[in-house]
Amino acid sequence: MADAQSPVLLDARDITVRFGGLVAVDAVSASFRAGELVGIIGPNGAGKTTFFNALSGIIAPTSGQLLTGGRNLSGQGPHRYAAAGIARTFQTPRVFPDMTVHANIDFGLQFAGRQRKGSWHLRDAVSILELIGLAHLAELPTGAITPSQQRLLEIGMALATRPRLLLLDEVAAGLTDAEVESMAQLIRRLRDELDLAVVWIEHAVTTLMRHVERVLVLHQGRKIADAQPSEVVRNAEVIEAYLGDEMVDDAGVPA
Repeated sequence: MADAQSPVLLDARDITVRFGGLVAVDAVSASFRAGELVGIIGPNGAGKTTFFNALSGIIAPTSGQLLTGGRNLSGQGPHRYAAAGIARTFQTPRVFPDMTVHANIDFGLQFAGRQRKGSWHLRDAVSILELIGLAHLAELPTGAITPSQQRLLEIGMALATRPRLLLLDEVAAGLTDAEVESMAQLIRRLRDELDLAVVWIEHAVTTLMRHVERVLVLHQGRKIADAQPSEVVRNAEVIEAYLGDEMVDDAGVPA
C-alpha cells in the first residue's frame, strides 16, 4: 500500500486529448505512486479508455505531460512506455490464439521483460502462469481456453514485461459475479506480492470500490473526483453524474 513517501511512478499533468472538435480528455492530472491500487470509473463516454491510451503511449496527448523518472514520455511510442515499466491490458484481450498459453507468456518476456534491469519475482513463464492460475493450461492453444482465462493470460503477458505500473482496462467485463470477485482478489495479490502500482478501469463499480484505495472519477472528459472510495460515493457531483443515490448504500465501503 502506498503512502506519501512512496515514489511517483507516473505523473500525468493536464493531459488533454482532442479528436477534431471533440475533447475526449480535458486537462486531467493524476499521480500514481508505487504500491497504489487505484480505480478509474465514470459513465460511458467519460474518457476513461482514452486517458488510459494516453497513459500507455497508444495515443499521443494533444497537450500535457506524462513524466516518469524525470523524463517526459508524452508523444513517444508504446515501446518507450514498456521500457519505463508501464504495461497494460485491453477491453478485448490481445492474445495469440494459435500459440500455446506458455508461448504467449514467453512472448511478453522476449518483448521487454528480459531487457529490464533490477530484481523481479517472476523469472520465467512457468512462475507467471502459476501466479495467475493457468499453469495447468500451459500447453493448450490459447484459442482453446475460455474468454475469462484469456483475460488472465493477457494480465500474465503484461506481467512478463516486468512492469512497475500495471494498467487494467475492464478486466472483469463479461465475467460472472464469482469470477469478478476472484479477479479483484488476484489484482490485490499482484499489487501486494509484486509491489506494483495498479490502475484499474472497471464498470463493476461495487467490486472495484471494495478493493481499491483511491478512485478517480471522469465525466465528460474531466476529472470530477480523486479520493478514497468512502469519500467518492458521497460526492454530490459524482452521485449526480454517475453513481446515483443508491450507490451510497450499495458500494460496500466504510463510511
